Amino acid sequence: MRRFKRIGVYCGSSNNVAEPYFEMARHTGTLLAERGIAVVYGGGRVGLMGAVADAALAAGGEVIGVIPQKLMALEKGHPGLTERFVVDGMHSRKSLMAHLADGFIALPGGWGTLEELFEVATQTQLNYFMKPFGVLNVDGYYDGLLSFLDHAASEGFVRPQQAAMMQVATDPAALLDQLAVVNIPEVKASAL
Repeated sequence: MRRFKRIGVYCGSSNNVAEPYFEMARHTGTLLAERGIAVVYGGGRVGLMGAVADAALAAGGEVIGVIPQKLMALEKGHPGLTERFVVDGMHSRKSLMAHLADGFIALPGGWGTLEELFEVATQTQLNYFMKPFGVLNVDGYYDGLLSFLDHAASEGFVRPQQAAMMQVATDPAALLDQLAVVNIPEVKASAL
């Protein structure tokens, strides 16, 4: 069973989304703080990103932000973080977040969230690191994506053992519990 010191949280930066998404973001931030798990996230103070950070900080948690210089104004870099890294671009952001976190949770989000999720999936599949990842499927947000991934697996583009790496839950406590025990298969040449 894995013990997490830090969890990378990927999620949207838009304020124009439904309240249940914000509620889950706040719940996730609070839960991580209560479990003594630091949040590693994109460093912004808007959207779900800001909600996760604010909730974790309010609950006494550690929050580490990684934000590209260009996004300091767009995502309104959060001023109250435990630690903030300002990096030169998105590749640096993703690389540092992957280095700092022991596992990853994706809440609802857009292009950036999906890119980050799939990058950690690919890095884990190829064993560049052995860090578990999963999605919080708030109000069925990821149903279409999960259906597509089932299709990709049925067509042979995603192997069953690789598809099983991505954990899915509707509750952050359940997702953390799943991430703690998920098997990450070692890659073998014949498996590719």
